[in-house]
Amino acid sequence: MFGFALTTLITALSLLIVDLVVPGVVLANFPAAIIAAIAIGFVNAFVKPILSFLSLPINFLTLGAFSLVINGVCFWLTSLLVPGFAVHGLLAFILGPVVLSLGTTFLNNYFVGKGMGESTAASSNTRLETASK
Repeated sequence: MFGFALTTLITALSLLIVDLVVPGVVLANFPAAIIAAIAIGFVNAFVKPILSFLSLPINFLTLGAFSLVINGVCFWLTSLLVPGFAVHGLLAFILGPVVLSLGTTFLNNYFVGKGMGESTAASSNTRLETASK
């Protein structure tokens, strides 16, 4: 449960960074950021795999560059679902998810370095060590 709460908090903080850095992304307040973080998780878990599968030929032809469009669609779809969160313009559509990813990666590494969370590599190594004993 702590991992889910920490991941949600990190994503919400990253969304606040996106709001500051990317013109066209608007977040009303911190509770809207928390709700948007949860919604982004659900959209990425349920909608993004379907879109990625359907766009596989285009993604193949563009050597993966179409993934930016898929991420933008998921980001925009989340803004439709969450009141207080809006994405306006092509720059926000493309650059918003990129900055969100960078911010989330930086904050994840920061909290793992402080011992507040566990990286996915560390958790898989722990499981392998436990299984081998």
